[in-house]
Amino acid sequence: MNRKANKRVIPFFGLSMGVTLSILSIIVLIPLASLVIFTAKMSWEDIFATITRSRVLASFEVSFLTTFIASAINAVMGVVLAWVLVRYDFPFKRLLDGMIELPFALPTAVAGIALTSLTTNNGLIGSFFDKFGIQIAYTRIGITVALVFIGIPFVVRSVQPVLEKLDSTYEEAAGVLGASRIKIFWKIIFPEIRPAVLTGFALAFGRCLGEYGSVVFIAGNKPYETEITPLIIMSELQEYDYSSATAIALVMLLAAFLILFFVNIVQARSTKKLKGD
Repeated sequence: MNRKANKRVIPFFGLSMGVTLSILSIIVLIPLASLVIFTAKMSWEDIFATITRSRVLASFEVSFLTTFIASAINAVMGVVLAWVLVRYDFPFKRLLDGMIELPFALPTAVAGIALTSLTTNNGLIGSFFDKFGIQIAYTRIGITVALVFIGIPFVVRSVQPVLEKLDSTYEEAAGVLGASRIKIFWKIIFPEIRPAVLTGFALAFGRCLGEYGSVVFIAGNKPYETEITPLIIMSELQEYDYSSATAIALVMLLAAFLILFFVNIVQARSTKKLKGD
């Protein structure tokens, strides 16, 4: 009886699995396979020559550096925002909670134009920093600002559910025993939310690495200075050089995959350690 009941928990398993694999193939596997197919038209020497061009290497530096800095900022600020939304009650809390998802709904071009207008030397924010000789728009700082805007929801939405389910009994017990708030956070709270923080960081990194619409306006697109890799890929596509474009895109894909793979390993070890404790 138990075996029959277990088989009937998910009806039409074969059909469901077929639909799942079909959608996965259409949305994920086939597009990724096309990158490999187009790149395979080139020899290893041509691929290496394409991805090691000085302008391409400079764009890799801009993209990876700004993406890493933005993701690290998001990892910290995302935890702070999630903490405030979970642990405190204040007016317009639901409004702020909804605004976190604004980067998801806002068209990237609109976000780029808005951020650029705010951060130019004549903008509301840019004019303030210009008094101190700091330029935001059309610099790597501006790119980082745009990527922080794009990536912050991934960290908040990853950490927030974990904080909501976190049992406060251990925190109260540690407080009664005389532990400071900082020690309570690092010894009790952070080990629980660390996998979620890593997940948010990885998702933000992958999203920001390929961001184009919101960055292309604020970057200024100066070769060797603020030119991002997605813009190089778009330039290759406009010249109908699909093989070079896919070769460069494949490097970005492999980098994002390695980051996600590394984070998953760290998560698995952290979860195993917590279970063992």
